[in-house]
Amino acid sequence: MKNLNIWDKKFNKTIMEKRIFNIENKFETREDGQEVVVGYGSIFNSRSENLGGFFEYISPTAITEETIEKSDVRALINHDPNLVLARSTAGNLSLSVDEKGLRYEFEIPETSYGKDLSINMKNGNINQSSFAFTVGSDEWSTDEDGYDIRTITSIDKLYDVSPVTYPAY
Repeated sequence: MKNLNIWDKKFNKTIMEKRIFNIENKFETREDGQEVVVGYGSIFNSRSENLGGFFEYISPTAITEETIEKSDVRALINHDPNLVLARSTAGNLSLSVDEKGLRYEFEIPETSYGKDLSINMKNGNINQSSFAFTVGSDEWSTDEDGYDIRTITSIDKLYDVSPVTYPAY
């Protein structure tokens, strides 16, 4: 296992990081006519794209119900804090952890950008997910091809889950 102390010097571990997953969000319309987005902000054990010299995995131990409970998480479009769709502390963003990853669900709000998101998801223009977080702990290794691998083993805090345009995982 390779120890990459350069990352400890280069990056403060309290910096918010964002990761985007290439998985499909689902757009649903309930029987009552309410439009809902269901997706995963994080997928466990899924290899990222090259993140600038290394690849990354999120461990199934990284996000717990306790992590969710202590975080004030927003659902945003493309991580834009001006485009708030829902919020966990407001009770209109549902978050949970299952064997696949960090699952989220929210009703699309009756806002101009909520309607834009709805149309873009229906048309297939926005169909991937992301999340923003701070790392609690990680481990570094090197794979059989010589690439540096970061495995995030715990996340201190979640900031947002977002339907996004460009994925990293």
